[in-house]
Amino acid sequence: MDIRTRMAPAPTGFLHVGTARTAIFNWLFAKQQKGVFIVRIENTDKERSKKEFEEDILDGFRWLGLEWNELYRQSERLDIYEKYLKRLLEEGKVFWCPHTKEELEVESRQQREAKEPPRHHCSARNEKRENGELIRLRIPLGETICFDDIVRGKICFETNLLSDISLAKDLQTPLYNFAAVVDDHEMRISHVIRGEDHISNTPKQILIGRALGAEEPVWAHMALTLGKDRSKLSKRHGATALRAYREQGYLPEAMFNYLALLGWNPGDEREVMGKEELIEAFSLEHLQKSGAIFDVEKLDWMNGQYIQQLFNRDPDELLKRSKDFFPKNFQLLKILEIEKERIKKLSDLTESTRFFFERPEYEANLLRWKGTQDFADIKNHLEAVKQIIAEDGDVMAYADEQARPPSPAAQDAGGRGRGEVLWPLRVALSGQAASPGPFEIMEVLGKEETMIRIELAVEKIKNL
Repeated sequence: MDIRTRMAPAPTGFLHVGTARTAIFNWLFAKQQKGVFIVRIENTDKERSKKEFEEDILDGFRWLGLEWNELYRQSERLDIYEKYLKRLLEEGKVFWCPHTKEELEVESRQQREAKEPPRHHCSARNEKRENGELIRLRIPLGETICFDDIVRGKICFETNLLSDISLAKDLQTPLYNFAAVVDDHEMRISHVIRGEDHISNTPKQILIGRALGAEEPVWAHMALTLGKDRSKLSKRHGATALRAYREQGYLPEAMFNYLALLGWNPGDEREVMGKEELIEAFSLEHLQKSGAIFDVEKLDWMNGQYIQQLFNRDPDELLKRSKDFFPKNFQLLKILEIEKERIKKLSDLTESTRFFFERPEYEANLLRWKGTQDFADIKNHLEAVKQIIAEDGDVMAYADEQARPPSPAAQDAGGRGRGEVLWPLRVALSGQAASPGPFEIMEVLGKEETMIRIELAVEKIKNL
């Protein structure tokens, strides 16, 4: 069997991380099987489909490295759908349903009131009409439709519980199920890998495929992407569009890795895996039946791992990707070296490194180690540091002194611990309770700026 998979997003919104995950699974399977990966833009919904959403979807796939072998747009295939609709009408397998939307709503309400399953077995299903409200497929009643799903095993549906299947509004306006089956048939799709929310569509598509004489694909319905409360991932859980994570500075390699392990595992304890590893290990049989929890904290951890790896492998490449997140072009590579183990995403650099470029604002009390240190001791210590730097002419001279305790500054601080000695210096330089060490900051700032910030801290506490 020639392996051909497809990803068929509708351009009615920005690329959802759940859709990206489904695309990754289709891509991995195609690559692992040396098959073909197809992208099909399902844009027959003229009112909701927008070009900007299509561009966002394709750009998101490119960002993730999901190169496709073939690209189609349903809007460019209307003549193909019309050809099949005409054939089915001529063969008497489909019919024009005359019932309006309002009539169908009344029927559905009556069925609910009678506690019957809502379905429409059209009274005109055996009539020959030239037009109507919808073109429908006449379903066989009293049958059972079964299919073997790679993830979920054997699934069966009773046809009596299904409606006559809506195929098109007219010859030029196909509906989802019909267009999808025609395309899968024409594109020779071997495996349909998609979310479990499509399970209810599968018996309809099987029946449409039988009417067309199409070969049935292999089905694999994967668990949905869920929020932490185990409900379907939505905006109330946070960002759901892939572009939001791109804008925050997540690396595409990290996002690919994370989404690939969301509801699938390689059969061992590996977590940080490159694409080639993922391709080699991937199998549909390892897709999980239970919902996949989208955990931003886990994503942050994985992205942090990739940031560190990229710095160690190619610091210039990380610098290139990071430049948009720095306030100014100043000592960027050195700052990256300092921050690489602390940041989880590149946007963290914007805030965590701001003090390198701007003199910080902070309350005087922040200078006190554990909130108890005497301001007089702090002042003496900071002035001692400033003197050392001024005399030696090198900010790193103070770092060298600190490496050989007891330092002059420590003596000035009454022989107290390094926390009481170094904490005020760190705050004076960064204005933050959590920051890189003071020596690292001093090396970036240089002598002049370091001395200015120490003096500003001294002035802040002089009269306290």
